[in-house]
Amino acid sequence: MTSVVVIGGGPAGYEAALVARQLGAQVVLIERDGIGGSAVLTDCVPSKTLIATADVITRTRESHALGVLINGSESRDATITVNLPTVNARVMELAHAQSDDIEARLIREGVTVLRGRARLTGPQEVAFTAAAGSGDADRRIAADTILIATGARPRTLADALPDDERILTWEQIYDLRELPERLIVVGSGVTGAEFASAYHALGSDVVLVSSRDRVLPGEDPDAAAVLEEVFARRGLEVVGRARAVSAVRTHSGVEVTLEDGRVLAGSHVLMAVGSLPNTDELGLDEAGVDIDSAGFITVDRVSRTSARGVYAAGDCTGVFMLASVAAMQGRIAMWHALGDAVAPLDRTMVSSTVFTDPEIATVGLTQKDLDDGTLRGDVIMLPLATNARAKMQDIDDGFVKIICRRGTRIVAGAVVVGPHASELIHALTLAVDQRLTVDQLALTFTVYPSLSGSIGEAARRLHIAAE
Repeated sequence: MTSVVVIGGGPAGYEAALVARQLGAQVVLIERDGIGGSAVLTDCVPSKTLIATADVITRTRESHALGVLINGSESRDATITVNLPTVNARVMELAHAQSDDIEARLIREGVTVLRGRARLTGPQEVAFTAAAGSGDADRRIAADTILIATGARPRTLADALPDDERILTWEQIYDLRELPERLIVVGSGVTGAEFASAYHALGSDVVLVSSRDRVLPGEDPDAAAVLEEVFARRGLEVVGRARAVSAVRTHSGVEVTLEDGRVLAGSHVLMAVGSLPNTDELGLDEAGVDIDSAGFITVDRVSRTSARGVYAAGDCTGVFMLASVAAMQGRIAMWHALGDAVAPLDRTMVSSTVFTDPEIATVGLTQKDLDDGTLRGDVIMLPLATNARAKMQDIDDGFVKIICRRGTRIVAGAVVVGPHASELIHALTLAVDQRLTVDQLALTFTVYPSLSGSIGEAARRLHIAAE
């Protein structure tokens, strides 16, 4: 029987372990902090649970046009409050319940789960050090295949070190007992934008510090523009082209100093300035596993490292730091290692969502690819405000954008901005993955009225009549 050791129990690790067991391997999974990793315990599951509460507040606060009264008032300024300890307790309860569910399934499927640390002593052996109180014993474990899936951690600044009280990372923010009066969010990437959007909805005065000239510099510019307009309308302050260099405690809060000398005062600061891979102290040198200059493990499209028999997946590789990509990398690694049919990871097929309000979901090639000539194609952007269902729900913000290749009319990319964009993007992801034409997409029935109807309408507008 083939033996597999998986180091790390996040989405890459646990999905790989399940595939390996399905293919008949003997599997040991080693996890230091908890099954599910940061995705389940401190990142995706907690943040999206928090955002779910924020969404309810926003929908309620902005439902006056639908005739909804809050304490007898139709005003947008009607007071809605949250009990933050209750919200955070629910967040962590759901995270731990999800972790327990995943661990129970691993055990049920025959995976041996060990609590502790692992270090490679070669390409086919792992030294395991048991966690205190785990009941496990230190040992050396031989393996035909090793998968490294150790994830990443929040990056910090030397002059803005977290203190678990006022200067926080996204892993620590769920310990707050009171809603921040004035929250300064440093970093306008996905994590920063999501927390800024959520905490503003919960009732905090929020300042978002962006080192670039716009929020979400890595996303579709039209989508980022919509989000900035919504932030401005709701009173969320964005400080652009500003780089934070330090954050210090004051007697009543924090002060964040910017590179240009300006000082922002707040009650709390959330540092969302990127991630660092958890690749230190793993024995990668001894095993012959290459890393890049930032410490991320170098892998190919089937998750192989430079060491024979050693694979890596998830955030420790720096390949699209998304839970869905981590899980797919882990599956691909095991399919390849154990000789099953496998298709290499294709980054152009990856769909992703920024869970701000409104949501921003993307897949495939981008507006930038069109603008710089990488792709010869056509694009249509259809505002959701023209959609019948959107009008019924008083949705003014957002759009559906479809990009198709010139000549073949194959759907090459798409962007959806609006409520439930994370759900709506799936149809467009299928179109990109299966190389459907805009005409094939247009001829597929959509429900009337529905937000998905805008997908069909956008596709119809890209039709070119035969000459």
